Amino acid sequence: MGASPLRARNAFTFGGSMISRREWLRITAGGMAFGVAGASRLLALAPAKEATVYKSATCGCCKKWVEHLQAAGYKVTAHDVPDINVYKKKYGVPDALGSCHTAVVSSGYVVEGHVPADLIDRLVAQRPKDIVGLAVPGMPQGSPGMETGAVDKYEIIAFDKAGKTRVYARRG
Repeated sequence: MGASPLRARNAFTFGGSMISRREWLRITAGGMAFGVAGASRLLALAPAKEATVYKSATCGCCKKWVEHLQAAGYKVTAHDVPDINVYKKKYGVPDALGSCHTAVVSSGYVVEGHVPADLIDRLVAQRPKDIVGLAVPGMPQGSPGMETGAVDKYEIIAFDKAGKTRVYARRG
């Protein structure tokens, strides 16, 4: 005798065997749950976008640059410090590249001055071994945190442990 018409209508073929709709749903739901759990683990492995910023308490453009990073998805811890130069020296920022704030992002790269967040993201994604950090010397108009209506052309400079520099990008 064959399967009843009702049983045949509610069954699926799986590897040559008939399985019930309930069993098919259990297998499918289990696979989906495993996929979601796997995706969650992969997302957990993605590096967090975090930055620690050392700045003067009275600098308004530094606060705006912090807001720029936050808008780009960074979790920022800002420290108002009496002498920013201590942190520039600690993290190896060449004197010629100085600006009004110094940051360290979660990947360990140093960021000096008004560096655009998309370039920090690019640096972190590329993970070059020869670069310690990026800098925007001075305070060019139109750079993140310095949006005043005027726009200067400026360079984003990469620097290494020895203090050697090269142009990483240009803006403005």
